Amino acid sequence: MTTTTAPLRGKALLQKLKELAHLPRRETAKQCGYITGSGDSERVNLTDFYNAVLAAKGLELDPEETRDGRGREATYRVSVHANGQIVIGAAYTKEMGLKPGDEFEIKLGYKHIHLKQIEGDKPTEED
Repeated sequence: MTTTTAPLRGKALLQKLKELAHLPRRETAKQCGYITGSGDSERVNLTDFYNAVLAAKGLELDPEETRDGRGREATYRVSVHANGQIVIGAAYTKEMGLKPGDEFEIKLGYKHIHLKQIEGDKPTEED
């Protein structure tokens, strides 16, 4: 018999995992409410359980499904626009701590581009 009716999520799930660390995975998932069906047809839903554990720890496997349309997650991919430009979005520049006016030297390699931030007046030479 399960101890919960609705599947646990977030901090409550992580706390319950600590309490049930001695149990096998299927029993832990069952105790956390990740079951479908009832009686003899009762099944443990390990996929939803694992996804909930990952989400509780801050890792979303399918972020597109949980988005509400008000913005996008950074994908760390860019594409060349029709006018030939490559745009690096605000999410990336914010993460790197860049400010308007920061300059970069472009170094072309075989199938890659390196952007090296210019410190002061002179570009850095590392390659």
